[in-house]
Amino acid sequence: MKSTAAAVLWLILISVISGVVFAGDIVHHDDKSPTRPGCDNDFVLVKVQTWVNDKEEDEFVGVGARFGPTLDSKEKDANKTRVAFADPPDCCTTPRNKLTGEVILVHRGNCSFTTKANVAEAAGASAILIINNSTELFKMVCEADEPYVDIGIPVVMLPHDAGKSLKGSLGEKLNVFVQLFSPRRPVVDVAEVFLWLMAVGTILCASYWSAWSARESAIEQDKLLKDASDDYLSMEPSYTSGVVEITTTSAFVFVVVASCFLVMLYRLMSYAFIEVLVVLFAIGGVEGLQTCLVAVLSCIKSFEHAAKAFINIPFLGGVSHLALVVSPFCVICAAVWAAYRRHHFAWIGQDILGVALIITVIQIIQVPNLKVGTVLLSCAFLYDIFWVFVSKWMFHESVMIVVARGDKSGEDGIPMLLKIPRMFDPWGGYSIIGFGDIILPGLLVAFSLRYDWLSNKSLREGYFLWTMIAYGLGLLITYVALNLMDGHGQPALLYIVPFTIGTFITLGAKRGDLRDLWTRGEPDRICPHVQLQPSAE
Repeated sequence: MKSTAAAVLWLILISVISGVVFAGDIVHHDDKSPTRPGCDNDFVLVKVQTWVNDKEEDEFVGVGARFGPTLDSKEKDANKTRVAFADPPDCCTTPRNKLTGEVILVHRGNCSFTTKANVAEAAGASAILIINNSTELFKMVCEADEPYVDIGIPVVMLPHDAGKSLKGSLGEKLNVFVQLFSPRRPVVDVAEVFLWLMAVGTILCASYWSAWSARESAIEQDKLLKDASDDYLSMEPSYTSGVVEITTTSAFVFVVVASCFLVMLYRLMSYAFIEVLVVLFAIGGVEGLQTCLVAVLSCIKSFEHAAKAFINIPFLGGVSHLALVVSPFCVICAAVWAAYRRHHFAWIGQDILGVALIITVIQIIQVPNLKVGTVLLSCAFLYDIFWVFVSKWMFHESVMIVVARGDKSGEDGIPMLLKIPRMFDPWGGYSIIGFGDIILPGLLVAFSLRYDWLSNKSLREGYFLWTMIAYGLGLLITYVALNLMDGHGQPALLYIVPFTIGTFITLGAKRGDLRDLWTRGEPDRICPHVQLQPSAE
């Protein structure tokens, strides 16, 4: 992370998924299929709880059809009903077996879904389960030439493996019962609240660390300038060290490179490729966690000597004794996460490593002025809209959402995300946010605090408080949109960028600081050693 190339590489790598905040699709809208009275239901997931010979067995997940009545949302209100297999299996003609309110299990094919439903209802079935011919769930719609649909029984499609299991039990002459219900997701889940707090807290920590480092560096520079010779005074002062400043050109290049990398992830998505990303994330997590721990421990007097004592290591240069002691712990943390990343508790390790990496990147990579920050976030704004929404027209699916979920990889999403399990959602799943939704706005927020501190502005008179509030509101609006869209992935920067940039520019213009903010990115300090004061010990 010391070199410019490494810092920019990490920024691109962990910011590719920037603009995705979602929590598992539960309701699916389909504007292409014909709708009419009796055929205008939303596609909802359905829980199919099974019993075999009065013993509770597996719970399967199906999808409800666009037609037919809606199912109960609560398990206690759903009826436990016997299952019968259709004869003939396709249920395109009147079943030979006599039905008295059973749920009929049928195969897909040979006639339309509405025909199967009408035949099953006429035969006396209370519901119909259609076995798909693949593991995916298919959206059952009405035929284009059907003028009116009036189906009075629920219609649910099951994946092939679920249907095969039920069919096998029926083939052995066992008594099979099912309970069909479609739980509704809560309007707000606690996971979203914690994820919001995590994102805001991460930017707060990163901003204060960045501003503190900039102020301490400026104080040291001012002391040297005060006592320096005329030759030294003629040199260009630098108030930060060990950081990488983004330029306008690099902001444009970032979007191009990130787009190429995102397409590569989309095209090459597989189990092996995810393993490569896991290794890269673990390496970045080790560096980020080590950097944060060393910075925190260095503030403790007991560790001051170890932090200031260095040893030269080939290819790495000077490394503090404290970093050498902390490194094995960081490596073990990353290794444990990688080994157990498929377990239900692995999200904790992923979030710890991710937050540490985000804070470190915001500390090392900086926006020098408002102009660069505006260009960077504007490019990211367009990047998100294109790869979340526009890419559907080119690739027939949202490229960024597919990559974020890790579809076709056999893994539960890529690791460059913060995630928290949904605690009160009957469907489970995770609420997630891409690293880029924190890092990219965080660069601008950190710049606002550095400017405030270097110009000795109070919290209310400065820009940090209002930019931070704008970020929080933008992210909050993202979650509101997420719930209004029934869990469909939302590009967070679509809401965050206008809030943060708009607030910053409006305040700058109103207070007369916009010229300095836009070009110089730092206050006009004629006597810097007088204006700046070190923080109290």
